[in-house]
Amino acid sequence: MTTEVHTVAATGNLPVVIELTYLAAAALFVFGLKAMGSPKTARRGMFMAEAGMLAAIVGTLLDARVVTYEWIAVGIFVGSAAGAVIAIWTPMTHMPQRTALSHAFGALAAALVGIAEFYDAGTTLGGVQRTALGIEVMLGSLTLTGSLLAFGKLQEWLPGSPIAYKGQNVISLSLLVSIVGLTIFVTIDPTQTWAFYTMCGLALAFGIAIVLPIGAADMPVVIALLNAYAGLAGSATGFALENNILIVAGALDGASGLILAVLMCKAMNRSLTNVIFGRIEVGSVTQSADAVYGGKVKSTNAEELAMVLEGARRVVIVPGYGMAVSQAQHVVRDLFRLLEKRGVVVEFAIHPVAGRMPGHMNVLLAEADIPYDRLIEMDTINPTFDTVDVAIIIGANDVVNPDAREPSSPIAGMPILDVDKARMVAVIKRSLAPGFAGIPNPLFAADNTLMCFGDGTKFMQELVAAVKEL
Repeated sequence: MTTEVHTVAATGNLPVVIELTYLAAAALFVFGLKAMGSPKTARRGMFMAEAGMLAAIVGTLLDARVVTYEWIAVGIFVGSAAGAVIAIWTPMTHMPQRTALSHAFGALAAALVGIAEFYDAGTTLGGVQRTALGIEVMLGSLTLTGSLLAFGKLQEWLPGSPIAYKGQNVISLSLLVSIVGLTIFVTIDPTQTWAFYTMCGLALAFGIAIVLPIGAADMPVVIALLNAYAGLAGSATGFALENNILIVAGALDGASGLILAVLMCKAMNRSLTNVIFGRIEVGSVTQSADAVYGGKVKSTNAEELAMVLEGARRVVIVPGYGMAVSQAQHVVRDLFRLLEKRGVVVEFAIHPVAGRMPGHMNVLLAEADIPYDRLIEMDTINPTFDTVDVAIIIGANDVVNPDAREPSSPIAGMPILDVDKARMVAVIKRSLAPGFAGIPNPLFAADNTLMCFGDGTKFMQELVAAVKEL
């Protein structure tokens, strides 16, 4: 009898414990996101977010509606093993692909939960729950295929160039109208199961339709937007299942993804509306590489660049995707320390979308122990480039292309780092191959530019050795 009383009392207190756990998880998510806003506190923010997710999982496992834990244990084991493998073996250069794949898995989970809930209790759910369930499955389905397509383009399993087709806008709009119409229809009459599953299929097709016409260069914007869709799908799942932490976490994810997409569109001079509807329009006038570079490119070696640096008082290093590929951040740190010991002011100019994701360069440089206060944002450093003695560009291309100032350029209006205004520019790059935008860069042929052809890490090692010998 005493055991029964204690069991009832414990069960009666369980909902309170669960909600308190969810409250702690929500607080950790909010503070974690806040901490991620600064490179100095980003690592702490990640730990807080991880703790929040652990609390959310524990709270969910305490739910009385959980009948058995066997399959849950299997899922935890498989998911943990997969997460560990991805975290350990995925290189930093592949973070965008990994992010796209994570969105796909999250969207798949949301869609499958929604389909299972509709199959199990679709006709007994209230109007609000049915609406949330329809939105959940719709967003989850289109995010699944859209994220997989983005992954394929970034991984170069699919063509990275935009794939346009006749009637593209009509097809996309027709799919969207049909999806919304079927979602409303099945919300009103949940007995029409054919409408629900047809909506799922059309949403899967719509995810492909909106990503297919967008090139790999603009995939980071698309991934940020898909992140917002995945978050909204999770939030809708929370409404459908009456789970508060899913509502909060999904809303945070959706809002942060949308804000990131807006910021990236601004940094890349893209229209958010065009991204949403799967169409990124750019200029069309492009000069040939021969016309831009013919007889104008001046190359140099590490020894000559070291002599240029000997008389410099202020040096700005501009990292790009090429630095990430060659993993040159540690030898860049060696040059930074060497120049500082000689009284040179050394700073790092960070473009918002340098690399393939926002913060890509910050993470790499932090990994090499570059002080955070030496990482200067584009808007802050741009007005001062005319006082820079030497700007060293390592693997960057489109983010320093002065062609962005030309109205007819394919990257017209894209904010760039004004490195061409420095007294001397040194570009460390394997070749004159174009960046993601696929256009030549007039900076490489400018009068004040020296091209340093070669692998980023190898050239920087030679440069460090040459500076030490001066």
